[in-house]
Amino acid sequence: MTWARRLKRVFNIDFDICDACGANLRIIACIEDPAVIQRILDHLDRRDAQPTRSGIPSARAPPQAALPGLND
Repeated sequence: MTWARRLKRVFNIDFDICDACGANLRIIACIEDPAVIQRILDHLDRRDAQPTRSGIPSARAPPQAALPGLND
């Protein structure tokens, strides 16, 4: 039995297909050391707590429906 099938059977988690793109997924690691797991979770918490800067400019008002002089 594959790891994906075991996870689906035990936790009802489906790792066979990616929800985003529909491709087949594969497990590349199984981390069992509690200290390593805690370091990963702490890192993810720190990353999520920081605001992300995506380079996208801030939102602005929509353009005006009609500008004077353009629709004459």
